[in-house]
Amino acid sequence: MNAWNTFAGRLRGLSRRSLGVRIVLLFLGLLLAVQAASFVAIRATIDRNARASIASALVSGEQLLGRLLQQNADKLAQGATLLAADYGFRSAVASGDTDTIASVLSNHGDRIGATVSALLDTRFALRAAAQPGVDRLRPAIDRMSARLAGGQPAREIVVLDRKPFQLVLVPMRAPVVVGWVLMGFPIDEPLMNDMRDLSALHVSLQVRQGPAQAWTTSVSTLPANVHAAVEAQRSDETASMNVRLPDGEYSSRQMRLATDASTEVAAVLMRSVDEAVAPYRQLQFGLAALTLLGVIVFAFGSVLTARRVTTPLRRLAAAAERLGAGDYATPLRGQQRADEIGELAQAFERMRIRIADHQQQVLKLAYEDSLTGLPNRTSFRQAVSAATEAAAAAGRSVAVVMMDLDRFKHVNDVLGYRYGDLMLKRVAERLAQEVLRDGDIVARLDGDEFAVLLPMLDPATDAALANTVARRITESFDRSVLLDDQAVDISASIGIALWPQHAGDTDTLLSRAEVAMYAAKRRRDGPTFYDAKLDAASAQTLSLLTELRHAIDHGELRLYLQPKLALDTGRVIGAEALVRWQHPVRGLVPPMEFIPFAEQTGFIRVLTLWVFEEAARHWKRLSRSGAPLSVSVNLSTRDLMDQDLPQKFEAVLVRHQVPAEGFCLEITESAIMDDPERTLGTLERLSSLGFRLSIDDFGTGYSSLAYLKRLPVDELKIDKSFVLNMEKDIDDARIVRSTIDLAHGLGLTVVAEGVENAQCWELLRALHCDEAQGFHMSRPLPADEFERWSSLWTARHAQVALPRGPESDRAITLH
Repeated sequence: MNAWNTFAGRLRGLSRRSLGVRIVLLFLGLLLAVQAASFVAIRATIDRNARASIASALVSGEQLLGRLLQQNADKLAQGATLLAADYGFRSAVASGDTDTIASVLSNHGDRIGATVSALLDTRFALRAAAQPGVDRLRPAIDRMSARLAGGQPAREIVVLDRKPFQLVLVPMRAPVVVGWVLMGFPIDEPLMNDMRDLSALHVSLQVRQGPAQAWTTSVSTLPANVHAAVEAQRSDETASMNVRLPDGEYSSRQMRLATDASTEVAAVLMRSVDEAVAPYRQLQFGLAALTLLGVIVFAFGSVLTARRVTTPLRRLAAAAERLGAGDYATPLRGQQRADEIGELAQAFERMRIRIADHQQQVLKLAYEDSLTGLPNRTSFRQAVSAATEAAAAAGRSVAVVMMDLDRFKHVNDVLGYRYGDLMLKRVAERLAQEVLRDGDIVARLDGDEFAVLLPMLDPATDAALANTVARRITESFDRSVLLDDQAVDISASIGIALWPQHAGDTDTLLSRAEVAMYAAKRRRDGPTFYDAKLDAASAQTLSLLTELRHAIDHGELRLYLQPKLALDTGRVIGAEALVRWQHPVRGLVPPMEFIPFAEQTGFIRVLTLWVFEEAARHWKRLSRSGAPLSVSVNLSTRDLMDQDLPQKFEAVLVRHQVPAEGFCLEITESAIMDDPERTLGTLERLSSLGFRLSIDDFGTGYSSLAYLKRLPVDELKIDKSFVLNMEKDIDDARIVRSTIDLAHGLGLTVVAEGVENAQCWELLRALHCDEAQGFHMSRPLPADEFERWSSLWTARHAQVALPRGPESDRAITLH
């Protein structure tokens, strides 16, 4: 019982792990299947052997019954012969008195057990009989006399009063044959019981009065209540058959004893199959006991095996959960096993170590600038947030000193990017030397922007201390920076913001330090503290940032699309995605009132992701009615500086199940040239994802053709300042034509924006420009109305090749 309780407890422990249960069920199932197959095979073999043994016993019983009948016939013949030779019987025969002869026959028949006795003359006619009705044996007497004539024994089995009798006919000599003595011996129960004792077979003698009649049992070793069942299942077609009786199944064999024109006699030998199989039952019970024992042993063994397999797997699963929760420090137990599970555990442990190393590298990259080793913008923001919280609790203040290097782009352009990177490292080292207090933090925010955090300042002297640090940094930049053998003069524009004097939260503090920094860059008169006067719209812009966040969270932004058409066919092939702000109080806010501010504060990254998300959401619906459209999305300088931008865009594509080939990303020349190497890396990653890339406002910047050749762009977009008056200004027309030729020479598609009349359209088409967009076709439309406009344009374009004049513009444009 204790062992069973242990097994049940282990099985309950496995019930929570389906693999362990499956192992146990598999082992037990295999064992039971093998045992069941063995049991069936053994049972079938026992049954087959038992039936073969019964068949052999029935054949032997048939032979034995024949010998018994032969012995009885011989015994009866001997008795008849003695009677024929008996002097008294001869005297009675000689006297001719029939009654005397019959009396002698009866007395002698009683002595030997014969129930039929008669005297026949030499012609086999009846002279005297001890019993009445002997004359019915005339057919049998004739058959026996015929056998005598053929030299065969005069013996036969006949039926009298539905009972079988065995008859013999012997001669009476004096010394020649003077008559024949007929004796009949009944085949009754003693003979059948002898047969039962000798052969262990049941014997039933059955008689039938003609072929059309049913068999009836005359005498049998079986109980009387089953005679009818045996007779009902009797068959003349086969010698052997199976009989179903109330006490079980019997195998039987029939033996014909006598057949004439009127009667038939047959013996049915039977043996119980259950009795024959009974000696093997003990073997089957032993096999069942062994099976039960094997099931128990296998159950314990399979549970132990399952636990041995699943326990380390559960440890691995728990380790995976820890890894998923970010615990990379806890080592994995169970690595000492020498089997495959041990190898898996070791591989899992190696994976944990690698993930931990990789996590450390990721964290380092996430919070540390890879070039200078300083904290990056994310890390600096967290430090500022923690510093403001601590200062609030201690009644202290915090200062942020933000600086931007002057003429850094010139260093890159003249000396190259290697020297630019080396300069940033030297600046980081010099800043670290000027920060003397414990707890002060120097960070590189972006490009050539650096910042210093001065926490836990005395509110009475915080401005003075911050100004002192800023002046010291300025003075340190008076010394030239040695880049290899090249001495470079540097300077920086420094802005200062204080918490809580200038801002009440971290983001506002950083933003106002940046405002002060840009003011210092404009004034060029040394470090500048933040002042609301520095930004005439500071209050409005500060609230604007909060309102922009609220606009995104509460669905106030709207996606607008301006169609792009193929100039050769007039077919709508794409659209440029634009954002509009439906302010609940101020109404529709123009883009120029919040886009520049978003670029200045860095919030443009959030807006770009919102526009791309909405464009991806509308792409399938816009493309369902025909060929897929290409939706253009504008990227700003700050977007291109975001190293995670390709991953963010790829996540949006996966979320909405749309292809990157359905989108074109537009970049301005100025955004490319601010940091060409960094921009090039981002653009190459976006291009490898499948995005088409376009240079927007081409011709207004100062891009280098060498960089243009290196960039993985697919399209040039001519600035509308050259397109608006090209039909009137020959110089603008020449610039447009030269740009088209240049782009086509580089294998790029050309898009002209600012198409506002049919003459401009026709001129651009003559110059083989590829695509166009402008008010002549349509103003920017809400995304939900774009599909209807496209259908109207396509329907009208089927009748009119191209739009002509302002009338057509009003007919097609929805705004």
